[in-house]
Amino acid sequence: MYQRILVPVDDSETSRQALVETTRFCCEQHGKTRLVHVIDLAQFTWGGAEFVDVGELQTNLRENGRKVLESAHALLQGNGVETETAMIEIWGGSIATALIGDARSWQADIIIMGSHGWTGLDHLLMGSVAEGVIRHAPVPILLFPIKRQK
Repeated sequence: MYQRILVPVDDSETSRQALVETTRFCCEQHGKTRLVHVIDLAQFTWGGAEFVDVGELQTNLRENGRKVLESAHALLQGNGVETETAMIEIWGGSIATALIGDARSWQADIIIMGSHGWTGLDHLLMGSVAEGVIRHAPVPILLFPIKRQK
């Protein structure tokens, strides 16, 4: 039985659908669930920063991250899943690496996340946080591939 379940979330339909599946999984496990959202505060400091208020953009990223976590927390809590939240701030680098670091430090037993299931050119251009987590995760991964509606 998994006692410590780490669930990365963002503001995508993929993440929302994975949360629904996570609810089903967590209700059977009765463990602790940690919702994690990663924000990259350096993304607006690379070129062109002289035209925008970087501090305001970073504040907006934090506020949006807080809303993402609150929404995900409400969904799981409404289904009886004991949940804690955490926002991870990075300054450049890999979101997958940040998630793996959090999984290690929180001592997660499993990571549950959604994936867009992109292939071909979409995958090459967009990359995949899920793929990065899968390659280096210290624990099992439960991946929900979310198929896009056509």
